[in-house]
Amino acid sequence: MLSFTPRERLTDAQDRPDFLWDGDLTLSQFREGLADPDPEVHAYLIGKLMRQAKPDDVFLFVGPGEIRDLWPRLTRCLGRTREFLSWLFETWEGQGRVWQ
Repeated sequence: MLSFTPRERLTDAQDRPDFLWDGDLTLSQFREGLADPDPEVHAYLIGKLMRQAKPDDVFLFVGPGEIRDLWPRLTRCLGRTREFLSWLFETWEGQGRVWQ
């Protein structure tokens, strides 16, 4: 069971998500960026999300299938979390869970 951060706690008074502490994007701007057709931009922003957001909150923005599809591009954007996230998704697949 996932435990998402409530919207009122996810953003500050200017609607900036707490996980984007190193930039000045609003939640709407971040969502627009996630819709960018360039797969490199898309992967970078999802990687940033996976690196900096609470793990459960990642799934407020992207689904596991999208992560799986972008995985080869995402791994270079994950920084120090790369090893853990690789293990997590490999374990998930090893348990027969479906990426949807």
